[in-house]
Amino acid sequence: MAPLTLILSLLALSQLFPGEAATFTIINSCEYTVWPGILSNAGVSQLSTTGFSLQKGESRVINTPSGWGGRFWGRTLCSADTPTGKFTCQTGDCGSGKMDCAGAGAKPPATLAEFTLDGAGGMDFYDVSLVDGYNLPMSVTPRGGRGTNCSITGCVGDLNGYCPPNLRVMSDEDGGGGRAVACRSACEAFNSPQYCCSGEYGSPDTCKPSSYSVVFKKACPRAYSYAYDDKSSTFTCGGSPDYTITFCPSPNTSQKASSSEGQGASSSDAPGVFNSTMVYEGAMEDASTPNSQVLCLQLITGSITALVTILPLWQLF
Repeated sequence: MAPLTLILSLLALSQLFPGEAATFTIINSCEYTVWPGILSNAGVSQLSTTGFSLQKGESRVINTPSGWGGRFWGRTLCSADTPTGKFTCQTGDCGSGKMDCAGAGAKPPATLAEFTLDGAGGMDFYDVSLVDGYNLPMSVTPRGGRGTNCSITGCVGDLNGYCPPNLRVMSDEDGGGGRAVACRSACEAFNSPQYCCSGEYGSPDTCKPSSYSVVFKKACPRAYSYAYDDKSSTFTCGGSPDYTITFCPSPNTSQKASSSEGQGASSSDAPGVFNSTMVYEGAMEDASTPNSQVLCLQLITGSITALVTILPLWQLF
């Protein structure tokens, strides 16, 4: 009976100490202010902070509980109305009228970083999605995780300048029409079942990439471009990693990281937005290879922790 009692005791301990919480570091590398928004998934408690401001070069750490799931996005061109104090943003607005989104999501178009922590098999699932459109570049970098698909993802290229004319959202500054500030999805723009993967098109077999989603996919190969773009766009990590979310990540920095291993792409390989994503994809492939020394250290640390937990229990039996 002693082994059975020991197993039951360990199971009880696992309930007292569930999977580790995750820390998200949000970095604004844009040349302008970004107002991040955070929305927890249905049935998951909202975090204490659901919206804030990041000036150029600023960062902020957000702590989430074990098993958290939700999304992050960046709002741009925000201001508070002078008479009423109502807070609104030209892109990514959550409609709360305040800097805190308080349980409200982003109004499309907006680039989204989506997470489910400690999901099936104890794995984290995450992606960067353009299904609701695009408003600014974003990357997600896991720190300390493990797995063959535990790697950087995101959309580094500035798609606003390459957005098809009938999907563009123009700035309302100076009377409007000044510049493109976001790019709508075909679903939002045309509200058609074949673009929204709804109705008779509501399955992977019937809903295929459109000419519009192909534009997104070519520019950002690892980001979701339409609803059933799972195969190349969902990433998983074990080992309870933390994450860094960067707005406007530098393609040049990614290029240096990849070229140091002899796999970097030259900045002259391709023009415009495709240059940025080609360089970035190479960096992501590099980052997906786990460091053997780090993995070994994690295994040793985990073994020691398990022994420290189990040995005192043996003395009880």
